[in-house]
Amino acid sequence: MSLAKWTAGLLAGMSILALAAPADAGEVRVTVAEYSAKTGPYFEAVKKEFEAANPGITIKYEVVPWDVLLQKLTTDITAGTNADLSIIGTRWLIDFVQQDVAEPLDSYIKPEFKDRFIDTFLQPSIMNGHTYGLPIAASARAMYYNKELFEKAGIAKPPATWTELQEDARKIKAVGAFGFGLQGKEIETDVYYYYAMWSQGTEILNKDGTSGLSTPGALEAAKLYKSMIDEGLTEPGVTSNNREDVQNLFKQGKVGMMITAPFLSNQIKEEAPNLKYGVAAIPAGPTGARGTYGVTDSIIMFKNSKNKDEAWKLLDFLFTKEQRAKFTQGEGFLPVNKEEAKMDYYVNNADLAAFTALLPDARFAPVIPGWEEIAQITSDAMQKIYLGGDPEAGLKDAAAKANAVLKK
Repeated sequence: MSLAKWTAGLLAGMSILALAAPADAGEVRVTVAEYSAKTGPYFEAVKKEFEAANPGITIKYEVVPWDVLLQKLTTDITAGTNADLSIIGTRWLIDFVQQDVAEPLDSYIKPEFKDRFIDTFLQPSIMNGHTYGLPIAASARAMYYNKELFEKAGIAKPPATWTELQEDARKIKAVGAFGFGLQGKEIETDVYYYYAMWSQGTEILNKDGTSGLSTPGALEAAKLYKSMIDEGLTEPGVTSNNREDVQNLFKQGKVGMMITAPFLSNQIKEEAPNLKYGVAAIPAGPTGARGTYGVTDSIIMFKNSKNKDEAWKLLDFLFTKEQRAKFTQGEGFLPVNKEEAKMDYYVNNADLAAFTALLPDARFAPVIPGWEEIAQITSDAMQKIYLGGDPEAGLKDAAAKANAVLKK
């Protein structure tokens, strides 16, 4: 759904926002984003434990797949039937705040509660001096590599630069595997391009607030990926493969290198326990620049909730060290709770340490109106380039479209 349609839908629904479906006394309804097969069972366990400790409060969940979550929330908000709490992509929060449907949490947040959080992950939910959400999930991106393919291809260590990555991809191709797994479809297709773009010293937005897609660095990044596709260093049919498709190829031992999130480590342990792999930094560009994508998803309270105090009690419970550890470790995310981060599980986990080391270079999605539309413009442009389109013309057109959104 386009941002324009979404915003129009929200505006149309504002007059009936106050007419939310009557809530049962003490009932807290929660819209939960489905991260994996473990998400539903985790929240059901929370329900049992929380209700036992809080007589008179009942929890009702609706677990929704990510690819339809925004549309589901838009529909519910417009109809006034939204839940009390919902997990959202933090990048959507600015639109919820601007439409005045998100409840500020400042009156509930005490200093000791705020101190539970690693500030890097709490900051994206703070807007105009108010905290509108809490980081329910946090992640970054790093490069996974197949150690057996590296050994077979005579590669001693993971590449430090994109030039080295190309050279290594050629060696891996020569031993019968795909050198570099490149995503070209659906969520984070734009982000996969930013890794190369950031390494060129280019940002998503220029300092003057315009799109960075028309810069020389953006063009070099697009040429890099296109050249790897043209040379057969990636998997075939890049634009037919989303993140999960590329991850599956990696788990099958068919891809030498790919960039993705910490949760792949958990999947490998469960689905491909014999796969020998490592995790390294995303390669740097010619001047040493590099960047990873920092991601948070937030849980927010809606302004029209009839059971705000009960909803806050659930939030307080969800963000205890014990509950965070169960959720984070089950889903394969990074800790957002300071005390949780000190646990042996994280301190002694080499995979997670590689992601944590990249956090100083993390970029988050820009907190601007229209971001989802701009991200889609970028993804569409990259798909055309991957399919053989001219990188310079494609990026110039995308930058013009993005700038039109930015001027609204």
